[in-house]
Order: sequence, then C-alpha cells, then structure tokens
Amino acid sequence: MHQYIGGGLKRARGGETQAVIDPATGRTVVLADLAGPDDVDAAVAAARRAFPEWSGAAPGERSAALQRLATLLDGRSDELARTESTQTGKPIRLSTGFDVPGTLDNVAFFAGAARHLEGKAQAEYSADHASAVRREAIGVVGSIAPWNYPLQMAAWKILPAIAAGNTIVLKPAEITPLTALMFAQACTEAGIPDGVVNVVTGTGPVAGEALIGHPDVNMVSFTGSTPVGKRVAQLAAETVKRVHLELGGKAPFVVFDDADLEAAVHGAVAGSLINTGQDCTAATRAYVHRSLFDEFVAGVADLFAKVRLGDPFDEATDLGPLSSHRQRDRVAAYVERARAQGAKVVVGGEEPAELRGTRWADGAYYRPTLITGAPQDSEIVREEIFGPVLVALPFDGDDEAIRLANDTPFGLAASAWTKDLVRAHRASRDIKAGCVWINDHIPIVSEMPHGGFKQSGYGKDMSAYSFEEYTQVKHVMHDVTGTARKAWHRTIFTI
Repeated sequence: MHQYIGGGLKRARGGETQAVIDPATGRTVVLADLAGPDDVDAAVAAARRAFPEWSGAAPGERSAALQRLATLLDGRSDELARTESTQTGKPIRLSTGFDVPGTLDNVAFFAGAARHLEGKAQAEYSADHASAVRREAIGVVGSIAPWNYPLQMAAWKILPAIAAGNTIVLKPAEITPLTALMFAQACTEAGIPDGVVNVVTGTGPVAGEALIGHPDVNMVSFTGSTPVGKRVAQLAAETVKRVHLELGGKAPFVVFDDADLEAAVHGAVAGSLINTGQDCTAATRAYVHRSLFDEFVAGVADLFAKVRLGDPFDEATDLGPLSSHRQRDRVAAYVERARAQGAKVVVGGEEPAELRGTRWADGAYYRPTLITGAPQDSEIVREEIFGPVLVALPFDGDDEAIRLANDTPFGLAASAWTKDLVRAHRASRDIKAGCVWINDHIPIVSEMPHGGFKQSGYGKDMSAYSFEEYTQVKHVMHDVTGTARKAWHRTIFTI
C-alpha cells in the first residue's frame, strides 16, 4: 500500500515497508510503505502548490466538494467498516454503528460549516477609520492521527482544515493507514484538487518528526499520548508553528449516592470497554459512594464476565482485541504490577482461555478487567492504560468525590451520575475536563467540541470551534474620511 501524494498513489522513495497486522488473528493484511523525509518533502510541496487555488476558492465551492465527498463515502460505508475492523480488530458493530456513521456526519457538518466562517462585521472604532476582521486559511497543515480510531481521526484532522481553505499532509499511525488512504482517494474523486489532501505512511520518529519540523508546514495537529505531544510541541516551537494537541485522558466516572445504580453499572461497562478501552475518553476511574460501592462492583463484575470476545465480524461479538500484541502486553503488565502491589483483580486480568485452539488464538485479546483496592497514587489509577481496565474506588462525600476526580494530570472527559440537579450542575462546573457527561459516558456529536484541559492538550476537534482552530485572524483598517491619514500623521510627526 503506497502513500497518497498530489492526487495519486506514490511509492515511498526508500522502498521500505511495514506489515499491517490484523490484531484479531496476528496475520499480515498488507505491506504499507514507510515514508522518509524525501517523501514528506514531496507531500508538503504538493500541498503548498495546491494552497493558492484551494484557499482562494469560494466557500460554496469547498462546501460542494465536501457534499460530494459525503455521498461517495456513504456509498462505501460497508467497505470502510470492514477495512477499519480488519486493521484495528474492533467489532464490526462498532465500525458500522459508530466509526463510519460518525465520520459521515462529520463530513456533512463541515460541508455546511465551510459556508459559515465569520468575523466581526465592519465597524468604526475610531472617528476616521473602519475596521473589519478577516479569517484566513493558515497554509499547509501537518497532522498526525492515532491508531485507535483511524478513519474518524483522519476525518477530524482533514475536514476542518480543508473546509477553512488549508491544504494538509496527514500521517496516520503506521499500523492502521488503510482507511485514511481510502478517505484521501475519495477526496480526489469528489473533485477536491490534487494536493489538497495528502497522506504519508510512516513512523513517528521518521515521517512524523520530518513533518512537524518542515519549514513549509504552517500548523501541526496531533492526537496521541501526552509524552509524544510534549515532543511535538518542542519540535513545532523551533519554527513557531501553531500547535493543536489532543492528548491522553484518565476519565473519572463519579457515582453519587442517589444515582440510578443499574444505569451507572451499564454505563461503566460501556464507557470503559468501548473500542476495547482504547479511547482517551474511556471511563477508567470509577469513584463510587461507599453506600453503593459493593453493589456497583458486583454488578460491573457480572457484566464484565458476560462480555463476548472473538470474531470481530460476528455481530454477537462485544469486544475485539487490542490494537497490537505490544499493546496487549503493555496492558497486562499494568494489571500484573497492580496485583503484585496488593490491588484486587475482581474479574479478568488474563487472556481469554476460550479462544485457544480457534482462529483467534493468536489475536491480541485481553479480558475486561475490574480492579479494586488500588491506592489513589498508584500507577493503575494515575496513568493512561489504554485497555479494557476499570479501577473502582469508594468515596464518602461530594467534596471528596470532586477532589478525587480532579486528582490527575489529565482533563479530557468525565461523567457524573446523580438524580440531583444541583449536584449535576456542581459536577459539571467543578470537574476540570473538556467534556462532562451527566448520567451517561462517551457519546459525542459533530456540533459540539472535543478537547481537553491540563495535560490532555489544547485546541478542539469537531464543531465550529474546531473550524476556527484552522484559521488566522487578520484586522483590516482603512480611512473612511479621506483626511484621517493626514490628521493621524500630524500627531506623531511635524513634517
């Protein structure tokens, strides 16, 4: 599988490739090119050439192209879903019910948003001058997308950037490049000019760093871990690029004593296990009022034990594998260290024995895992694990619940479960996170922003706020009297 540069597939100049592995079986799906600095140069040059025409197009033209893209992608929904599930291992129910529909909705949203970018209307803020605000495209955007939602994250990067008139070079994760390449090809078929959307497939240390540091890249957008995000910010600072970061999370799931316990139990299962827990907004820390704690733990453990693992293309499968064996081993190591330090593994904490001897025996599967008895300052509570692991801890009062929820370097998402309107308002105000759900956990909509506080990054994906991220504001001021220039000049010069 080659890269997509300037409207067509191009072979990487160095000739290196890496296997894209189906994590459900451990088998190779395809060999993908590994881009080097020369390939990044070519992609950035293609984006730079395309920028004047695309940024100069009327908003209606860009909108029409995105509308055609939506139609094309809708006609390929099944192919996109199957490819997404093959390269990630996620259940086909998730791909067809969440990933692909969410992507299509994003295309439709930004097709409309392309026609509604506004600044302040012209007005006179001094006696002799009128001022106006222009929002202009920034230039070439270098974006790096993660492996957990390859199609949706490609869309989140590409759509607001090009809707605002920018051109883009996207580097998807090297282990999941396939749907990003399909998306780029569909852009060309929809009539988006060659070079507006380019995809280079390669590793972070090589292709990613070459893209971030490229002198002709004007903005960088990155979604991934906080440690790598810090590296991205450092590299971008060398050329003073605008930076957009959506980083890690460790979402608290706060269950107050008046909560609907059955709803909270089901919400915790869905919120912690979505995408096999490989979601930066996944529920990972359940803080439950002590009066409900034992019943909550028993309920979650019962449902965790019933989760069905196996064939991602079986509609009955609830949970797929981790994205790779490396990620599976990383998650297992966290659990084993917690167990060794005295935490209790209530359920899970192992690979599924029932898959031995089946086609899925070599897949990167790991059972849903519920842990109790871990100290608040332990790594299992504080660090992002990115797997099907939920830690439950009790609290005694509302103040303690809010304090524990905020006791993290992250601030991406959280949820609060209560029937009390005042409590709900307090939780939404006092929990420091970019999104706070009340009596639910995980749903998103294209119209609302996604992004974090603290070390979860800055900048927003989706929504009109995301659209604005990809523009720069220009103040235009002009003389409206014909005499303002002379009067102004005489105040500072005698000549």
